[in-house]
Amino acid sequence: MLTFEYKAATADGSIVNGVLIGSSRGEVVEQLHTLGHIPIRIDETTRQPKTEKKFRIRRQHITQEQIADVTRGLSTLLRAGLPLDRALSILTTLEDGSSLGELLGNIRTRVKQGSTLADAVEEQGNVFSRFYVNLLRAGESGGALEVVLERLAEYMESNKEVRDALTSALIYPAILVFVALMSILILLGYVVPQFTEMFEGVGQVLPLSTRITIGIGEALQSYGWLMLILAGGVGWYLRRHLQLPENLYRWHAWLLKLPLAGELILKIEVARFARTLSTLLQNGVALLKALSIVKDTMGNRVLAEGLERVAVGLREGQSLAEPLAKFTKFPAFAIHMVRVGEESGNLQQILTQVASAYDRDTRTTIKRTLAILEPVLILVLGVIIAAVIISILVAILSINELVI
Repeated sequence: MLTFEYKAATADGSIVNGVLIGSSRGEVVEQLHTLGHIPIRIDETTRQPKTEKKFRIRRQHITQEQIADVTRGLSTLLRAGLPLDRALSILTTLEDGSSLGELLGNIRTRVKQGSTLADAVEEQGNVFSRFYVNLLRAGESGGALEVVLERLAEYMESNKEVRDALTSALIYPAILVFVALMSILILLGYVVPQFTEMFEGVGQVLPLSTRITIGIGEALQSYGWLMLILAGGVGWYLRRHLQLPENLYRWHAWLLKLPLAGELILKIEVARFARTLSTLLQNGVALLKALSIVKDTMGNRVLAEGLERVAVGLREGQSLAEPLAKFTKFPAFAIHMVRVGEESGNLQQILTQVASAYDRDTRTTIKRTLAILEPVLILVLGVIIAAVIISILVAILSINELVI
């Protein structure tokens, strides 16, 4: 496709300028006629349409939840018998003035210019995943675009449900930790220093626990700002450190070894693997290509690299279950179910069942983990607060004994 800069007259006689994409000047002329404009000058250029530039600036504001809603809406409109261009036009109007509206406008423009929906979506940058684009392409080639869009929406909604369940479950522990830490900081940084002058006038050696508590409180008062800077520096260093693939791999390997968190991460990843692979296979994507796409959806690098080795095994003529058991940390149950699916020729449906099973297990594991985590947090933080208070009370009691 080429880019053309045009100058044209509108129906009311005003002059407009802009940029359009087309395979030739003739195609651009047709586009202008469709818009009701009379071409005056059309020149090939390297400029990009303003809508695309604008979109690149604002695309970070588009969430996956919005993409899922649009996907569901597009599927519904296509099932109602509307042509793709009309369906995109309706969705663009509904989102008029927003970043999502600009995105849909760009896609609609490319579709009107003769591009497929998959190609138009792929041109919008990293808003749409490789999985999304390939599934659209499979749906268009098979003449079942509305069905694929519905499955895409279901897939994205299922992922959102898992994320929302995890987020909701972590809200209470997060609030608990925040309130407890703020209480500790107030005690050490404000309350404890109030007793310092009283203890200094006594002229006796304070208990060790009291001296430690007072020292921490004075350090927070004097160097609290420095501690915040150091914490920010450590966070920045860790973020940069984990950008290196080998460091990220080691970090993800360590996470999988954690007693409860590792089990939870593994179940989430297995459910994502099974659901994504099942969706791709059901829509006619070849197994090897589907596995390559699934690898990009995995959040854990250890498991993603394991799938790369599985792909090598598939190229060598092995079944899916054999290298999956050898090169990944997948649970035995998941691998057994994959083997059953291959032997029965019903792999897609079996993978769907695996995804559902591990989604349920994920929710159960979250509940079990929080059932253990919440009392442990309360106990640990309560002990810390009690230790601070007791250290002050011990000093006060020792002073009273001295006076008596």
